[in-house]
Amino acid sequence: MPCGARSRPDRGRIAPRWHDRAFALDALAPMTQTSRPARRPRPAKPQAPAAPRHPLLAQLAAWHPALFGEEPRPLKRGIYEDLLAAHGDAVKAEDLKAALALHTRSTRYLNAVGSGQPRRGLDGQVVEAVAPDQRHHALLEVHRRRQQRSSEDLRPQLQQRIARAFEQSGLGREAYAVLVRGRDEALNAVTEAALDEASARIAREAALLRAFEASGQDLAAFASGYGLAEDEARRMLERARQRR
Repeated sequence: MPCGARSRPDRGRIAPRWHDRAFALDALAPMTQTSRPARRPRPAKPQAPAAPRHPLLAQLAAWHPALFGEEPRPLKRGIYEDLLAAHGDAVKAEDLKAALALHTRSTRYLNAVGSGQPRRGLDGQVVEAVAPDQRHHALLEVHRRRQQRSSEDLRPQLQQRIARAFEQSGLGREAYAVLVRGRDEALNAVTEAALDEASARIAREAALLRAFEASGQDLAAFASGYGLAEDEARRMLERARQRR
């Protein structure tokens, strides 16, 4: 655990798997929280100056609002060449390169990459998924920027986002961990905690699906027996089916 991190309840611990029903029930049992003494809030950090905006970006937003508008989308690889081919008579190559560099380093753009949105071409159509390591690096960079401006510890939010990105990556735990590991050991520790959290959730939902299939019950009765809302149980079972 990184220096200064708060202790967290062990949310991923699961009883031995001698029976799927016991395994799933143990995973769904309520967890106790330990009380902590109140801390004095740290003073807010000064706001960083706004990043410079290249004048060409306004023109790109006018030409391609779905890509460069208020909610930017991840761009396909090779978008520079596509833009130059489409608008080379109206823009200078060096200006376009500088504008794209600023755009793709902006927090709004990195948020789009970190959210898992696919890459799109000039026509707005999906071209490919963002690679898992690129998504992870975008999440870390946005976290660094936000943490610099906040007196609150934002690592719990980062952990949740990494866990979600891992689950959506389709990779195994070890493959993902090797792919995204960086030089910042504190952030590596957050990543490891996120992978532990997600792996435990995946195991719980897999156990719940096995128990449901063996029960012979309809969804409503099964969910009630586990103290779950029917919609929640449906989502958990569907996620487990998709992972098979």
